[in-house]
Amino acid sequence: MHILITNDDGYLAPGIRVLAQELALVADISVVAPERNRSGASNSLTLMRPLRVVQSEDGYYYVDGTPTDCVHLALSGLLERPPDMVVSGINAGPNLGDDVLYSGTVAGAMEGRYLGLPAIAVSLVGKPATHFSSAAQITRRVVERLTHSPLPDDTLLNINVPDLPDDEIVAIEATRLGFRHKSESMVKQEDPHGRPVYWVGPPGEAQDAGPGTDFFAVEHATASVTPMQIDLTRHRGIEPLQSWLEVL
Repeated sequence: MHILITNDDGYLAPGIRVLAQELALVADISVVAPERNRSGASNSLTLMRPLRVVQSEDGYYYVDGTPTDCVHLALSGLLERPPDMVVSGINAGPNLGDDVLYSGTVAGAMEGRYLGLPAIAVSLVGKPATHFSSAAQITRRVVERLTHSPLPDDTLLNINVPDLPDDEIVAIEATRLGFRHKSESMVKQEDPHGRPVYWVGPPGEAQDAGPGTDFFAVEHATASVTPMQIDLTRHRGIEPLQSWLEVL
C-alpha cells in the first residue's frame, strides 16, 4: 500500500514525522505538506499564483501553499506512483466539533476523499501536544483495519486522540461531532505605527459535549473516531423547501 501523508502544521512539525515513521511500518509513504504552518486554512486552494514544490533531503515534499494544495498536487501528477490512501496529521491540538469547518488537517483528508481515496484526519488533543506516538499507533491500527475491511466509499474518518501515553488510553470509540459555543471576541491591538490590528479570538468552550460526542470521548481518555462525509446537502430539507418554493 502507498499512503500520502500531509498536514497543516508544516513539513517540519513533529506530528507529521512521528506519523510517517509509524505508517512506514505498514506501507510505502510519500509526504507532501505545507512549507510552514497553515492551521485554519480550511479547504482553500491557491488559484492566483503558481505553487512551488521543493523536496527536502529526507524525501519530503514541501509546498508554498495550503494542505488542500498539497493533496491536490500529489494526486494530480506530482507523485509518480498514485497513493491508495490519504492520512492528514498528526495535528498539534484538537479538531473537535465545529473545528472541522476551519481545520486544514481535516481539509487535507477531505481533498483526498473528494478525489476518490480513503482518507483519515488525525489530531492530538493537548496544549502543548506531546504524546504523538499514541496518536500515531492508533492511526496505524485504523489504517490496517481499513485495509482489511474498507468502510463505505464516501466515508472520511476524523480521529482525535487524548494527549496521554498509549497505555492510558482506555478505548477507541465511534462518535459524532459535538458543538462549541461561539468563539471569543476579536483581540484588538496596535502595530508599532499606531494602526489597529486584530487577532481572531480563541475558540469557544464545548457546548454540545455529552456522551456520544467527540468532546466527551477525549475527556474520558478515549480516542474519538468520527465518520464524516463531503455531501453537505440537508437531504431531509429538500421536500419542505420545494413546498416553500411553490408560492413563488
